Amino acid sequence: MEAASNRAMATLAGNAIAGMLLDVFGIEMTDAKCVCATCDAQFHIAETEVYLRAPGTVVRCHRCRATVMVFVTVRDVTCVDLGGLAALERAAERR
Repeated sequence: MEAASNRAMATLAGNAIAGMLLDVFGIEMTDAKCVCATCDAQFHIAETEVYLRAPGTVVRCHRCRATVMVFVTVRDVTCVDLGGLAALERAAERR
C-alpha cells in the first residue's frame, strides 16, 4: 500500500501542466513569472512543484511549498484558483 501512496503524491515540475495551462489561458504559460503570496519568492511556473493526483491539480511554491494554484475540472470545465499568487505576469512575446 505504501508504494501506491508514494505514487499518488509524486512531485512533478511545473512543465507537467503545460497543456492544462495552454487550455486555460490560451497561450504558453510555463515561462510566466510568478510571485508567491506567502514568501514573496519570484519564479517561473516551470519551477513549481506539481501534484497531479491531489483533489484536482495542486501547484506549490518551490521555496516555501505553499499552494499557489489549484486546477479542478468538473464536467469539462476547469476552475482555477490563483489565490496563492501575489502576481502572475505573462512572459514577453519572443520575436
